[in-house]
Amino acid sequence: MPRTSSSITLRPAAAEDCASLAALSIEVWLTTYLREGISQAFADYVLRHYTPDRFAAALSSDGECLFVSQNGDGIDGYIRLAHNRPSPAGGASRTEISTLYVRPCAQGTHIGASLLRAGLEAGASRGWEAPWLAANSENKPAIAFYHRHGFERAGLTWFQLKDGRYPNDVLQYRGAWQAAKT
Repeated sequence: MPRTSSSITLRPAAAEDCASLAALSIEVWLTTYLREGISQAFADYVLRHYTPDRFAAALSSDGECLFVSQNGDGIDGYIRLAHNRPSPAGGASRTEISTLYVRPCAQGTHIGASLLRAGLEAGASRGWEAPWLAANSENKPAIAFYHRHGFERAGLTWFQLKDGRYPNDVLQYRGAWQAAKT
């Protein structure tokens, strides 16, 4: 049964979440970006990039924050913000939404919007700039989601893996932003 927004439980990510975050990331990444087979290059990338150790390092960093959505069985989505990452499109923002992933079976249940709000509030409360993010240019549903939530296209960047280059739209948050003074 699909969950409603009233049943969404959001909380800061914790050390015991690292394996779940890695597994969720691999699931979402492979389902979102690979439409045919899984090549060696992509398999190597996800297995090297999405590990419990990398999530543990992010959780111990003052320049990153992660929030998870949790249901009765476990984590079904997360948002990760990273500070001191300048936008490839230029501009003043050094705050990136590096990841906003929701399990495919939980998409359309307002988890993404709830996580996005939590991430925006967390960034503002830390005194960080309004965030930017990069979204695969072919991922029209994700780009439409961000446009509905106050982001505008600010430029283009490329995800490079081996000999392949994949365009990513750079989106900048243009909604209401009141960063706390630090």
